[in-house]
Amino acid sequence: MEALETAVRQAVHAAGAKVLEQMLRKAGVGRPEGPVLCPKCRTVMKSLGVRGKQVQTLLGWIDYERTRLWCPHCKLTWYPGDRELGIEGTSRSPGVQRQVARMGAKEPFREVARDMEALADVRIARKDAERVSEKTGEAIEQWLEKERRDLRFQEPPPPETPKTIDTLYVEFDGTGVPMVPPEIEGRRGKQKDGSAKTREAKLGCVFTQTTFDQEGRPIRDHGSTTFVGAIEPVAQFGWRVWTEARRRGVFNAKRVVCLGDGAEWVKNTAQTHFGQAQFIVDFYHAKEHVGELCRQLFDTDQRQIERHRDRWVELLAEGDIEALTTQAQAFLPKDPNTKKDARTQIAYFEKNKDYMRYAKFKQQGLFIGSGVIEAGCKTVIGQRLKQSAMEWTVRGANAIIALRCAELSNRTEEYWEQRSA
Repeated sequence: MEALETAVRQAVHAAGAKVLEQMLRKAGVGRPEGPVLCPKCRTVMKSLGVRGKQVQTLLGWIDYERTRLWCPHCKLTWYPGDRELGIEGTSRSPGVQRQVARMGAKEPFREVARDMEALADVRIARKDAERVSEKTGEAIEQWLEKERRDLRFQEPPPPETPKTIDTLYVEFDGTGVPMVPPEIEGRRGKQKDGSAKTREAKLGCVFTQTTFDQEGRPIRDHGSTTFVGAIEPVAQFGWRVWTEARRRGVFNAKRVVCLGDGAEWVKNTAQTHFGQAQFIVDFYHAKEHVGELCRQLFDTDQRQIERHRDRWVELLAEGDIEALTTQAQAFLPKDPNTKKDARTQIAYFEKNKDYMRYAKFKQQGLFIGSGVIEAGCKTVIGQRLKQSAMEWTVRGANAIIALRCAELSNRTEEYWEQRSA
């Protein structure tokens, strides 16, 4: 029966391809009304007749003819019909592009090629799957960049704007993406020799919270999480995450909360772009610093490590950072050249104490952990870009990150709709 199913599907596709070919026979051909200006230099273009093109569709390959225009000034050759049908610069239909990009956002390109053939009877090489996926990701990024520019320079709404969102959260973090050697040449990293194998991809998310569970703990609104990210400088990423918060209604929120670890770039981004928000250092990162503080102070004395770690985690949960640091300082040796790392850990708590009042934050009904962005780094970045033996260029990684952010933010359909408008 499977053989019959396959044969019938191939026959139906072949017949459908012929029908589609007939439907498009006149779509790209015809003399335009009035002069056509060159899209590059605005010179009146000349018609050079009709030229054929083969296009791969979800039904199979079809022959397609379209009018060819030529610019006598800049020598540009242009096919208006290709732009109308969404196949400018490619031999693959929008349907094929869409399906390949959707799969390319989720799995390695070799698997994309296999699945397209097995599931849709569309044969495409691994390298072509990569090209289509990355080109679509770049197009999505260009669309989103235009949206970010518009949002960045919009006037803020008047102060009397109704506050329709209870609490809006913004979280951001970074994770390493393995790179091809030219992308990391000369860069400092965490390898033993000081070299790097990765570049940091910065990821941000925005979500809302309205309700609480029976124990009074906040519950993230279902389907409210959207993601943005790229391998880019901190300043550029700051505007990326701020414009996403603006799109999501930051000016319409009763409360805005930023959550992240205590990394300087995270804190600086929060202070620069979300100065009126409540910044909270992730509780679980802070707990890790308590453990590291104990290891630095008590070395291999496991009994002392466990005893003080439990006590200081309790103080941390209460938000009593002053008591924690005072007790820790009592164990510092008088020689300032020893236990340097322990002093660094104490300074971490002193510097971030105002962002660690966890008992107070919980009383206010706020999240104290940045688990959403931690999971996002694994889901958005790790599952697709950090598989075994993978190495990326910055351009390729950013294209796939754009694809995945759009897909996981439920914005892919929006992109394709505006493209066809």
